[in-house]
Amino acid sequence: MDTSSASYQSPSGQPTQRPSNLPQSRFSESQNFAIDEENTSPPVEQNVSKLRPCDACRKRKSRCVVNDGASKCVLCDFHNQRCTYVEVPQSRKRKSVNLEEDVRSIKIRSPGVESQRRFSQHFLPPKNLDPPIDDYANLKGPSLLKKTLGLQRHRHGVYVGSSCEHEPDLIRLSSIAEGVFENGPRSFRHVNERDSFLMQPDEGTEHYEEELEDLDAIEAIVSPHGKALINLYFRIVHPSFPILHKKVYLEKYERTHREFSPAILAAVYILALNFWSYSSELANLQKPDVTALEELARKTLSYVINRPKISTVEAGLLLLQTPKSDSWSLTAQMVAVGQDLGLHLDCSTWKIPSWERGLRKRLAWALYMQDTWASLVHGRPSHISSSDWAVKKLTEKDFPENAADEDDEEGSTEVEKGRQLFCHMVSLAEILSGILQNLYSVRAEQQIQDVGNDATRFVLSKAKPLQIRLREWYADLPETLSMEDVKVRKLSSTGYLHLAYFASEITLHRRILRTLSCCNDPHLLDICRTAAKTRLISAMGFVNRLKPEQLQSFWYFASKFNFALIGIFQSLLCVTAPNKEEATFYLTRIDEYRWTLRVSSKSAEFLEQSMAMIDRSAKDLKTVCLGESRYTLREQDSGTAPSYEQSVAASYEDDYQPLQDTQPSGEALQTYFAQYPNENFTFQHGFSSNQDEEAPLWAWDENAYRDPDSNIMPENSHEMV
Repeated sequence: MDTSSASYQSPSGQPTQRPSNLPQSRFSESQNFAIDEENTSPPVEQNVSKLRPCDACRKRKSRCVVNDGASKCVLCDFHNQRCTYVEVPQSRKRKSVNLEEDVRSIKIRSPGVESQRRFSQHFLPPKNLDPPIDDYANLKGPSLLKKTLGLQRHRHGVYVGSSCEHEPDLIRLSSIAEGVFENGPRSFRHVNERDSFLMQPDEGTEHYEEELEDLDAIEAIVSPHGKALINLYFRIVHPSFPILHKKVYLEKYERTHREFSPAILAAVYILALNFWSYSSELANLQKPDVTALEELARKTLSYVINRPKISTVEAGLLLLQTPKSDSWSLTAQMVAVGQDLGLHLDCSTWKIPSWERGLRKRLAWALYMQDTWASLVHGRPSHISSSDWAVKKLTEKDFPENAADEDDEEGSTEVEKGRQLFCHMVSLAEILSGILQNLYSVRAEQQIQDVGNDATRFVLSKAKPLQIRLREWYADLPETLSMEDVKVRKLSSTGYLHLAYFASEITLHRRILRTLSCCNDPHLLDICRTAAKTRLISAMGFVNRLKPEQLQSFWYFASKFNFALIGIFQSLLCVTAPNKEEATFYLTRIDEYRWTLRVSSKSAEFLEQSMAMIDRSAKDLKTVCLGESRYTLREQDSGTAPSYEQSVAASYEDDYQPLQDTQPSGEALQTYFAQYPNENFTFQHGFSSNQDEEAPLWAWDENAYRDPDSNIMPENSHEMV
């Protein structure tokens, strides 16, 4: 359908010929997204210039609207100033047309970014260079973006905290029926009786004037493949990491790429480029310059932090998923921005669109996951406190897409499976947070140090309720999230969920192993090391069973560390081995595991980073572990009753021993516990580990230490070295 000559209504109500340079639809009409042509065209003035803003609006880069019969535009009337059309629009300074001078200038300055900025106007079609919508409230027709709180185009909202300079009670007294109190260019928006946001204009913030140039530079890098890359992102990445709203994103892109924050536009393109070969439209074409995109993304993200919006957190989280990104400081910044946006609060009663409430909840939990896993990866304290976290659990209604929205093209990801994966990853992050707080926090480390020779027993009692939660989490996984559930010609990201589970288990055992250095009880050592060994073998078996459909899918940012953690755990078992034979066993396993990662890295390049981490941690490991002087004979106790510490360890063995014929008698344990029905493992230092009132500590479960992905015992798990 030719829309180049379509007519539209001017502000005066008279039909006017539609300018030929207005943007055409960038998606098929079948997608049924709202298109408001008037909002993408320049404003009309009655007397001086039909399609030209007044002098003041041009300086502000604001939309110039003249009401019917008015002599001034709305903004000039509001500011009580003259509305003139006398100034000549300043033309952009043209760059040198000499190619040699351009190339020389680009080499001197930043390669890639400046060149894309410079030539973006030449490479982008004129329809892509129209000004973006100034205020979504003025959109004609249906749109998801009307009344949005966190994705407004020209202003941003910051949550008003209870102890800040703005007194909440005074703000509420100043409110009007619509829930908005104007205060010059700023206003307060009330989302419920208790919570308010200070809305401020983007104009005047640092680097705001460069935003359109940055957007054009980003689009020029990928042009003319922007639409195809966005489709690729929503086919493969989005189902497993649903932190965007698909229809909102496509609605905005349909009008113009200039409606986005530069960082989120670049971040989507960067992640989509990882799956370039999975697009039949793109596979045989040359890929755009990813390095230039990454440079622009990082730079523009640092700019928009000064005017935070939901898209700021979205962009930060997506950039943190890229293989080269691993920034603890960026995670901290995103948590801070999320708090500015009120993502840590319960938004279920807020007066905002229902789709935005769901988006905020998904984004909040994605931020929680990022903070928790980054805390593990970097060995740092979490930024999120449970006392300041009020976000409700995710439900099905928080996810707008369903199986009907799934793409049938080869290499796509299942939408419904992605929703379940995301929710279970969130609940696993909550368990991991408990592991880090109870076993790795500064307070926990001090408690372990204070109990001295009782450290192993203390850590075992702390670990037990956490292990119960992990076991229950795994038991609750639906069949659709099993590693065997892979559809033909579909990518599956369930691998990163199962890997995260093994990483959580290993993190638990890693802390237990560290306490064994001061333990002189050989029976206790054997039990704890056998348990750790069996978990290690299960994790290695999982990695060996990964399929191409899983390796080539989207992997969560922590996966490269989680793969490395398996190798690091092997190194820990090796360096703490009580004899040379056991050390040799683990050295062999390390070599086998590195080979598996090397072969698999052909399908998942980020595994090369995992191997590099293992190599750094295992440097000179063979020389250290095989030195004869390291090993001393341990005296074996015989013919004596088990000590209290041994009894605790035996119950640990019940949960983790892999073979039926080597497990202690459950009846004997029941007899032991019958003697101490009220035992809560309280130590002389006053620490009580009875954290789970409902589940008894050290409960008997002979199958608890089987490979969670199989009913068959892990290979070589019977070897007692």
